[in-house]
Amino acid sequence: MPYLSKGRTLILSILGVLFAVIIGLLAGNYLTSGNDRSTAMREAGIVTLPSSRGLPALQLVSTRGEQINTQNLTGKWSLVFFGYTFCPDICPTTLAELRQLKKQLPEQARQNLQVLMVSVDPHRDTTEQLKLYLDYFDPEFTGLTGELKDIQTLSNALSIPFIPGDTSQPRYTVDHSGNLAILNPDGRQYGFIRAPLNIQKLAEQLPNVISQ
Repeated sequence: MPYLSKGRTLILSILGVLFAVIIGLLAGNYLTSGNDRSTAMREAGIVTLPSSRGLPALQLVSTRGEQINTQNLTGKWSLVFFGYTFCPDICPTTLAELRQLKKQLPEQARQNLQVLMVSVDPHRDTTEQLKLYLDYFDPEFTGLTGELKDIQTLSNALSIPFIPGDTSQPRYTVDHSGNLAILNPDGRQYGFIRAPLNIQKLAEQLPNVISQ
């Protein structure tokens, strides 16, 4: 009997060691995988916030002819870009890249994503002007405009500020960023995508975000 007891103890000890080794390997793989995912996200230019944050309640009008409360941008993941139709460089480049990115995403990801362009030049960007401009890139892209003060409030809340143009000048420009804000389906800011956009890496990593 003592020999049997010792045998059971030895077997249990071996099993305990094996279990600990397996758990250690699984934990190591999980942590490595998590670190790899974080690195891949950063290399794609995706920056996530420690915790999501809400948007201020503002009234804008869309190119679909709807009054939009910015707290009701829900139901889908959103990429929010601040630009204007008279922009000579950043805007056409960014919108063309977003069109390319959308084409490379899996069907489910495309269905769960919307692209919103908020005009930083409401003085010239009517909803009609915005619609004509965005339709050239993708008819499903939605434009938003409204009062300048509200647009500035929104851009500051999303940490993508801009400097309004001097509307007294005939061909004024607006200083703005090419960064994108990411909103989750609850209408809260999830993070950013840094400019310049890396389409290939975004096409690989963005589905991991919008499948959450």
